[in-house]
Amino acid sequence: MESTISGKNEIELRNFNDDYKHFSLVRNFHLADFITLANGLCGSYSIFSCIQYMITKEEWFLWFGMLLMPLGMLFDLLDGKVARWRNSSSILGQELDSLADLISFGVAPAVCGFAVGIRTFADTMVLSVFIACGIARLARYNATVASLPKDSSGKISYFEGTPIPTTMTIVAIIAYFVKEGQIDDNLPGGVIEIFPNIMLHPFVSLYALSGIAMKQE
Repeated sequence: MESTISGKNEIELRNFNDDYKHFSLVRNFHLADFITLANGLCGSYSIFSCIQYMITKEEWFLWFGMLLMPLGMLFDLLDGKVARWRNSSSILGQELDSLADLISFGVAPAVCGFAVGIRTFADTMVLSVFIACGIARLARYNATVASLPKDSSGKISYFEGTPIPTTMTIVAIIAYFVKEGQIDDNLPGGVIEIFPNIMLHPFVSLYALSGIAMKQE
């Protein structure tokens, strides 16, 4: 009787491990998933590097933080190619990709903007909405990806709203102004008072426009 119960438990455990709805952190990772994690790591360290710039005012921290974001984009492009090449796409990989993208192309660019001086109360409200638009964009993509048309290689034929990696355009513009020394108190457009005692940097409108573009149907 005890042997029968033990055998039953072993079968249930095997079924649980083989069930695609239950993920083992290591066993279910594919090569493309590790590349996706590299994207997330780039975004995470970019955030830390931008914060280090704010603490030390050593500009190389800021440059390093900005460099890590396009490096993360390279990993983002590579993971999809590897997944299609190895025919190893999965639900886990899809979720990992969105989480990594949110860090590297949503939170990291917003923190970069904050680090260079876009940090009034109104600025941070816009930056927060920008991140929220990225969250909504990625959630919608995950919810509809199965029904979107794809080419013969399994790549999505078109997107609804601009893909979140397009936020690298803002980072490129910031890099230009860093090079020109137009950051912190010298941001282009200066700062304006939109309401009594409520200040806003016009430069933050780039984030607002990017967020709106991500939400377009």
